[in-house]
Amino acid sequence: MKKNLLTLTLLGACLSANAQTTLSFLDTSAKVYVGKNALVYNGGGMTIKNDAQVLNYGNVMIVGGGSDVFKTLDASNNPKTETNAGGNFINKINETTAYNLVNSANSSTTPVYTYGQLYISGLSQNNVDGFVDQELRAVKHGSYQQIALPFFKKTFSTLGLVTELGKTFGNTRWSQNEILKWNNKYARFDFVDVASKTLAANSSTNENATGYYILGAKNLDLSTKVYTIKGIPFAEENIPNAKLEDAGTNADGSYINYGASGVNKNIYNERYNSYLQDGFHIASGGSAWDVSDANGKGFGKNLYQFGNPFLTNLDLSRIAYNEGASGDGNFLSNIYGIRLEVSGVQYTTNVGGGSTSYKYVTFTNTSGIPGGATGGTPSVPVGDVDYMMVRPMGTFVIKMKDNTKSSPSAERLLDFKTLRRFQYYPRLSNSYSVTASRMSSKVAGSSTTKQLGIIALDANGNEIGKTYYVVYADAITGHPDKETSQVTAFSDNIVGTYEEAVAGGYDYNQTNKYWLYINEANESSFKGKNIKLVNYSTNIKSYKFEIREDAKLVNEGTHALSSGEGFYLRKSVANSELVSLKQGDTFVVDGTEYDLYYGKPDASGTLGTADGVTPSRTKIVYIQEADKYIVKFDPNWKKADVYIHDMSGKLIFSEKNVSASSDYLIRLDNGVNNTYIVNVVSELGVKVTSKIIK
Repeated sequence: MKKNLLTLTLLGACLSANAQTTLSFLDTSAKVYVGKNALVYNGGGMTIKNDAQVLNYGNVMIVGGGSDVFKTLDASNNPKTETNAGGNFINKINETTAYNLVNSANSSTTPVYTYGQLYISGLSQNNVDGFVDQELRAVKHGSYQQIALPFFKKTFSTLGLVTELGKTFGNTRWSQNEILKWNNKYARFDFVDVASKTLAANSSTNENATGYYILGAKNLDLSTKVYTIKGIPFAEENIPNAKLEDAGTNADGSYINYGASGVNKNIYNERYNSYLQDGFHIASGGSAWDVSDANGKGFGKNLYQFGNPFLTNLDLSRIAYNEGASGDGNFLSNIYGIRLEVSGVQYTTNVGGGSTSYKYVTFTNTSGIPGGATGGTPSVPVGDVDYMMVRPMGTFVIKMKDNTKSSPSAERLLDFKTLRRFQYYPRLSNSYSVTASRMSSKVAGSSTTKQLGIIALDANGNEIGKTYYVVYADAITGHPDKETSQVTAFSDNIVGTYEEAVAGGYDYNQTNKYWLYINEANESSFKGKNIKLVNYSTNIKSYKFEIREDAKLVNEGTHALSSGEGFYLRKSVANSELVSLKQGDTFVVDGTEYDLYYGKPDASGTLGTADGVTPSRTKIVYIQEADKYIVKFDPNWKKADVYIHDMSGKLIFSEKNVSASSDYLIRLDNGVNNTYIVNVVSELGVKVTSKIIK
């Protein structure tokens, strides 16, 4: 990003020194315009009086100490309060209609979505009592909007969010009119008492800078226009390093038992399976709601949810890499990955809610120890790496592999202060300062992580799905028995890959663990072998390919990587053409099943020892609100027969020619506890079997 230092346009009274506490003083009617890409460094305090304004479309640094202040005053030189605050220092959005776009290095070297950012350092909270107007426009998440609230003692009632968002928030849980805040330790959303004026645990004011909040989104859509949220920025002293310890634990430190199938309840009488989601654990060899792991490596454990506490971007790209004394001080050696950009949040009355989609980044390295567990080993992010820049008021989730304590080292501490960046692209190298330039485009040496992104496009060229295939020197081929860099896909994902057998093709031994969003395989032993790329929507008209090496995009048109090998694709039918994939290329889709390769396959063109039939995505799931089980059908199924047997083999229910266009409710006697076997057979003879324990 090009920066123009101290590029200002003054539209009124000039800046002037004001004693020792204020370097810059804007008197009544003064106007300061900070242009897009400009960088203004203010080495001391700043005071803005009455109707004076700083219109910030670029980047402002207020760096001081001692008695330096950041203040907004009324006409009588009294500090402004919430009743008369606003309109003095305004962080503006430059491209107001581009809020739903990610700044991808693939599309342009120029960011497509930019906004004013404010960095304050060295000032105490007592001396930071000026109000900032933060413009906000965001993708609608669904029934509940995920948000950070980076303002000291921000109120949620009439003086605060109610007025700014034009929505009345209440105190009824799951009404979609309340405000909830995530509790990392107890793995639940705690209630925020909007009506209360006390500073109790569930308070109407926000003093937790890194809190992860959800706003009931009934009659609230942040995507429709630009909103303005006002508040006092947090000083650095109120943002201590976060300890990534004890998530999902009881008061005595033991792990919370979520119960078989997640049916145990939190203090709000909500079943854990109604809202906890963990695509990391299953993809690394675990099972959903596994409660047997005393070390906390199981499903839903060691998840930490945070909000961005600053009015700048947060760059998460290097948090798994030990940069040494000159680095940013973050080295989460045991991180699995990051979950970002929630969407499709759904809600069930008196139960809870979850999402239908996320963006994911996982971490691996070139030595084969995922997460860079040995000091200084390069840890490489894979997956949706462009999303590692968390915007102001944005949120994110970190998944750790276990509950290893910080002491005596500091490897599980997250220092938010050194993650601040004005830049819109991940750093991945170079200086860690707030003004550091974007990542280098230089590709690393021979031992690198190679990533193929497959982007599904509709007839208009719009992205409607995405999946990733990753290879590196010590990656694990086939369904693993230890942590990997993989992430499972949602059942609603319309494109993805399936877990591969060691010889290539489908791994038919994995029943419900094979549908992947990020899939990894060993660079050497799996070279020239195929994984299955499958799509489930006729709206997909083409694939676009995005190729990275050590998380950095290769040059447009590149096929051969630093190893001399590249990625290939062909349709899963006999005599299909083998296509060399290049960065930025598109490929017309005329089928549902394709084979992906890293390294050119041999002349025989083997498709794997067990190829031929795509595993079905039909599954039997439990629906809490109905206390029933349903069949969710594979999108390719038209009709199905359903058979239910008890454990003696006796057929207790059957129905034929069931329409697969909607979910099928399984009718069981709630008064009888028993174990059942459910067989669902498609019109083409594909069979799915599942066990139900009541």
